[in-house]
Amino acid sequence: MRRPVQTLLLALTGTGLLHVALFTDIYLRYVKAGLRPLLIVSGAVLLLLGVAAAATRGGGRHPSPDGPGHMHGSDSDHADGQARPHGHGHSHGHDHAHGHDHTGTPRIAWLLFVPALSLLWYAPPALGAYTAARANDKPVAVQKGFAPLPATSPVPLTLTDFTKRVQQDRSRAVKGRSVRLTGFVTPGGEDGAWYLTRIIFSCCAADSQTVKVRMYGTQTPPADTWLAVTGTWHPRGTLGTRTARAALDVRDTRPIARPVNAFTDDLPLTPS
Repeated sequence: MRRPVQTLLLALTGTGLLHVALFTDIYLRYVKAGLRPLLIVSGAVLLLLGVAAAATRGGGRHPSPDGPGHMHGSDSDHADGQARPHGHGHSHGHDHAHGHDHTGTPRIAWLLFVPALSLLWYAPPALGAYTAARANDKPVAVQKGFAPLPATSPVPLTLTDFTKRVQQDRSRAVKGRSVRLTGFVTPGGEDGAWYLTRIIFSCCAADSQTVKVRMYGTQTPPADTWLAVTGTWHPRGTLGTRTARAALDVRDTRPIARPVNAFTDDLPLTPS
């Protein structure tokens, strides 16, 4: 790739990173919120490199082939006092001309502009039901002790906390309790099954993990719809052990707005 094109690519990439990290929340589709400062620094560095490269190229001088210091074949013959075979100078110039690289930029290299431009005008969509349907569930960490559930009803729980309560809480505190979970809809197959889902970033989209809770008792809502779902644990397996299924008998569903930072498993939002 030629130097001007490299310079333009650096500047566009840096500008795109600064745009999504400083003026929008789009960066949260790809990385955790804590990485925002690093994105800003990276974008600034790339933009400055592009500007510096452009300034260096614009201010640089390229010596003319016929300028000072250039010696034609006949002048060289007189300078060293030795006779040269006739036509030597022309032969040298011919070889020099053919020493240049006449190959252009490989066509595939232009694809590097696609991600750079997409950050400015059309950012790739966030991960959703399509990804979740093809991902393995996030294994929940072992928790040895559980605090008593609050007396409020329904009890707000994250999908991770609900799964832990169902599979690890020996006190069976969730039995018969009304709970409220939030997430987006992931269809589960031809049998009409669907899941309330969260995709969680450990660092970025590349290392995302999925936690899902099976829903019973209602028809499948449209994929990627964000819902607050109220219900009780659907008895399947032995509650408080690994045999128990993280599932809910649905009593009520309410649409909610997609959270700004959707790739966490935070406590349920207030239904809109």
